[in-house]
Amino acid sequence: MSISKLTSDKVKERADIVEVVGDYVQLKKKGQNMWACCPFHGEKTPSFSISPAKQIYKCFGCGKAGDPIQFVMDIEGIGFQEAIRHLAGKYGIEVEEEESRTPEQNLEQSERESLFIALNFAKDFFVKNLESEEGKSIGLSYFRERGFTPQIIQKFDLGYALDGWDYLLKAAKAAGYKEEILLKAGLILQKEGDPERMYDRFRNRVTFTIHNISGKPIGFGARILTKDKNQPKYINSPETPIYHKSDVLYGMFQAKKAIRDLDNCFLVEGYTDVISMHLSGIENVVASSGTSLTDGQIKLIKRFTNQVTVLYDGDNAGIKASLRGIDLLLEGGLNVKAVVFPDGEDPDSFSRKVGSQAFQDYLKENSRDFIGFKIGLYQEEIAKDPIRKAEVIREVVQSIGKIPDPIIRSVYTKEASGLLEIEEGILLSELNKTLIKTQKDQFQKAKEEKEAEDQLEELIPTQQVEISAAETLKLQEKETVRLLINYGWQKLDHENLHLCQYLLSETEGIEFQTPIYRKILELYRTRLNQGEIPTHDYFVSQRDAEVKQEVIDLITPRHEISTHWHERHQIFINTESDDLAQTAYKSILRLKRRLVQKMMEEAKQKIKSAELDKLEVEKVLELQQIYFELKKVQVDIDKELGIVIG
Repeated sequence: MSISKLTSDKVKERADIVEVVGDYVQLKKKGQNMWACCPFHGEKTPSFSISPAKQIYKCFGCGKAGDPIQFVMDIEGIGFQEAIRHLAGKYGIEVEEEESRTPEQNLEQSERESLFIALNFAKDFFVKNLESEEGKSIGLSYFRERGFTPQIIQKFDLGYALDGWDYLLKAAKAAGYKEEILLKAGLILQKEGDPERMYDRFRNRVTFTIHNISGKPIGFGARILTKDKNQPKYINSPETPIYHKSDVLYGMFQAKKAIRDLDNCFLVEGYTDVISMHLSGIENVVASSGTSLTDGQIKLIKRFTNQVTVLYDGDNAGIKASLRGIDLLLEGGLNVKAVVFPDGEDPDSFSRKVGSQAFQDYLKENSRDFIGFKIGLYQEEIAKDPIRKAEVIREVVQSIGKIPDPIIRSVYTKEASGLLEIEEGILLSELNKTLIKTQKDQFQKAKEEKEAEDQLEELIPTQQVEISAAETLKLQEKETVRLLINYGWQKLDHENLHLCQYLLSETEGIEFQTPIYRKILELYRTRLNQGEIPTHDYFVSQRDAEVKQEVIDLITPRHEISTHWHERHQIFINTESDDLAQTAYKSILRLKRRLVQKMMEEAKQKIKSAELDKLEVEKVLELQQIYFELKKVQVDIDKELGIVIG
């Protein structure tokens, strides 16, 4: 079964690039476009541009580009059909199926899509198990004891794995899933010493579904309910092609909108902490699921907010052991606050103990910035021991030094000075030492990397790179196609002639040398012959990924000059669109000039070959004549373009 064209068309019409991308990253408006840090590669300065007018995205760092459907395909690692299903679900569009996929096409379904489908089956299976007698008496009873409502159970896809060796395996195989996919998804295990024997990974445990940022199940956490000392309390899905623990935060799918709206993210430790906070009316919360905080998880938070509040269990020794996480958050450019619960309490137990309103009030009243929080942890120690105080000062300075923003560093230095009762100048001096050391370390590392590169270059013979006539011709072909895509529908001055008609007539006898530009030109001509002038929308909607990518590159400017800048300074710059007739005319002249240069270069090569092969003099003279004729054409074009050759 495949999705009907009618459904695809509805999705294309309804899907908005800002809404779709906004589900994954925090967007900021600049000029006519929206900008963000690219979700496909690590960066600190936003180079990911979204054009609401053109309904496309383009990253000037890594080159990723496309429309809303392509974005979902790229970020989820899924195919066109699954991307359509995803967007149809987002916009409430009914998916119509049609019998058009062949058995061969079904076999070609990507492994990633197969893993997503298998994990979704497992999620449904575990959820359905809560309706069984065993599930009700064990799994559902546990959830109810913790105060989890039916709505919360449904919201987080909570479930139960039956007490047996292969309940899931049998059900999945009966539904047509292969053992190979179930194994790769981390749902089953091979018996040690007998790999042919398979059994369920999750058995006799309540299950917590781990979703990716768009809500697809990618793994599970499972808690045992019996007191078996030989079994771990929690077991989790292993790393798979679609589940990388270091890039995932539990609850992010359910929390991302609230995080963006409230501009703050609460960070807790476990699954039940997240769920209990939702029960208390707090939805902007995620969990690191008991693992040490990673760079990937920090970048995930930063997509939606720059503010993070870390919630700590009431255990001073445990808090001090986990302070490294705060330094990582600071280093990642996040503004950090912290809340500590009373002794022996965690977010789950404390919220159930005091109730929703009192819990929310406690978070507001006890939230402290990281400086006050960190110094407060050591207050008793530093009051009694001057040496310990000096150590704490150095630790605080080390943390402040992790902050990339110099203004924020300065603010925290001033605050630390007051709390530690030490002159600000002394702290600044210590901070400068820390920053200088960091810079020296970075410089030394860069120096060592450069030396390694230089040693490698010495082993590789260098060649002087010259831009050939073929390369310059390719660039001019690109420029011609760019004008065609961007302005083809516009009329030249007051003449009843569209720019596309002029460009296509002038290039009628010219065969473009670059395959992609030749392909775009052919598509353009075909569409024009059908009675319609194609715009960029026509090319962006093509299933040909190469065409789509190239056209987006051609229609997306890296920089735009603000209209306010023009108005404020009363400086107006002529652009190519101000006189399209002249722009198009010169572009064609340059294209012909590059083509002539390429032909001249080819003629020179033939002359050299002919002389080496000692062919007839007449042949060499003929080639020379061709070369000089081409040279005359170039001189004429140069005069027209105002190019003076010395």
